[in-house]
Amino acid sequence: MQLSAAPYEERLTAPRSSWLLCFLVGLAIAIVLVPFGTLPILGGLACGTAAAAVVASSYGSVRIRVVGGSLIAGEAKVPVTALGEAVVMDAEEARAWRTYKADTRAFLLLRAYIPTALRVEVTDPEDPTPYLYLSTREPERLAEAIETAKRAAAA
Repeated sequence: MQLSAAPYEERLTAPRSSWLLCFLVGLAIAIVLVPFGTLPILGGLACGTAAAAVVASSYGSVRIRVVGGSLIAGEAKVPVTALGEAVVMDAEEARAWRTYKADTRAFLLLRAYIPTALRVEVTDPEDPTPYLYLSTREPERLAEAIETAKRAAAA
């Protein structure tokens, strides 16, 4: 059984450069442990790299999904019937909505390493959130999935 007409799922994974940074964190810890000998150096390298990798992985584990008549973005779950127009934003417009155009009441799912975004109006009068700002690598596809799910919910 398919839960929505056009299921959409995206994981906002951390960029490849963050994995190099994880190794560099481990290397820095290993350098600090040089006076203590070879075993602490290797342990510091391994543990420091692993700890930094866990942090990078958890930061990049957030998901955006359209499934079962709902948009699930991180901790937010909004029925598609409570959503209005979805506006696809390029890198420059997305930067403007992250900074000086941003509303403090909005739900922002930001990832600085993803330049494009989607802004979706919230039409529910009971919800004080004016819009959802979602960093996404595929804003057109997400907007299409939301529109398809709204049509399916209305039918």
